[in-house]
Amino acid sequence: QVQLVESGGGLVQAGGSLRLSCTASGSTLRNYDMGWFRQAPGKAREYVAGISWNGGHTYYADSVDGRFTISRDNAKNTVDLQMNRLKPEDTAVYYCAAGGINGVFTSTNPRDFGSWGQGTQVAVSS
Repeated sequence: QVQLVESGGGLVQAGGSLRLSCTASGSTLRNYDMGWFRQAPGKAREYVAGISWNGGHTYYADSVDGRFTISRDNAKNTVDLQMNRLKPEDTAVYYCAAGGINGVFTSTNPRDFGSWGQGTQVAVSS
């Protein structure tokens, strides 16, 4: 089973940018559709973006479409999330997740993803 570790979180002012990275070990990411989710205090885990196993297709939540970009490098076993024009409401713990090669990258249901990282904190100040 793949192990995932997120990095790149931090504190940024509104309007700023951050780049999150998810590094995999134990298996090649070519075997997985990937997603990014986030969870704010007191709220349910929320889908942010997904990417197909070969990077050919991406999908975004309406709340981040046009501001965030998901990408992957299967040779490096990494999946990144570039976050621009950040807003205070983007504050959350961000998680990367791996699912099967079956279009799951468009699923907003966390239960469709079998492997998760430990999360990285993103805080956006106003």
